[in-house]
Amino acid sequence: MFDSGFGGLTVARAVMDLMPHEELIYLGDTARYPYGPRKLSEVAGFAHQIAEELITKRGAKVLIVACNTAAAAALESLRADFDVPVLGVIEPGVSSLLKATNTGHVGVIGTVGTIGSGAYQRAVAATAARTHADHHVELTALSCPGFVEFVERGVFDTEQVRVLAERLLAPAVESKIDSLLLGCTHYPYLARTISDVVGHEVVLVSSADETAFALQEVLVELGLAADSNQGSPTFITTGDVNSFEELGRTLLGPELTSAEQITWPGDDIGYPGI
Repeated sequence: MFDSGFGGLTVARAVMDLMPHEELIYLGDTARYPYGPRKLSEVAGFAHQIAEELITKRGAKVLIVACNTAAAAALESLRADFDVPVLGVIEPGVSSLLKATNTGHVGVIGTVGTIGSGAYQRAVAATAARTHADHHVELTALSCPGFVEFVERGVFDTEQVRVLAERLLAPAVESKIDSLLLGCTHYPYLARTISDVVGHEVVLVSSADETAFALQEVLVELGLAADSNQGSPTFITTGDVNSFEELGRTLLGPELTSAEQITWPGDDIGYPGI
């Protein structure tokens, strides 16, 4: 699995807890985060480059795009270009969101790139129609620039974070949502502040657990599940190893004992299909 940085560790934690026998490889592209403000074609290029590393070079049997921006930019093209199952975090999160709501007034927050792509808006509409929701679903979709940067610095609950959250989340409060999807894998680390701002009666939904369940279903269905041997996670960063290990261990847990660094030339990679 991969993410622009540390956010996908929420998904990694859920996968490791649910399926401890699997060999997990996590790549955090910290040298090029944040993905949110970048062009979708650029993010798609990064995603295909990383997929090549994880699937072709390291033999991954399933790829999890544990980054909402990358999923919005490249999920379909990754599925077309690689022969292994490719899972995203958008569909599992939306499914959980619509199960959580009682009123149909729901919200999703994400990066500028994710919200601007319309991926969540389309997924909510399609899922609501497919599941024959008992009530009309009204979605408030908000971009939250700055949230990822706080998490990547290990800043979670400060007055500065709270002031930014109050400003960005005001439309969600005004819309009287009863459920809010954290549409970026970094955002669960800010859950306490977000909950304080939108109100503790609002259900916060993270896609991490639902994505882990979706992965388990795919592995069992395709006969790819690991045997009883204990899996050992591998962690990779494109940025500074010491910083990744220090913050990553705080966010994930003691299993992140060490990380390796990979680098590749150039940063101006675009995917021609976008």
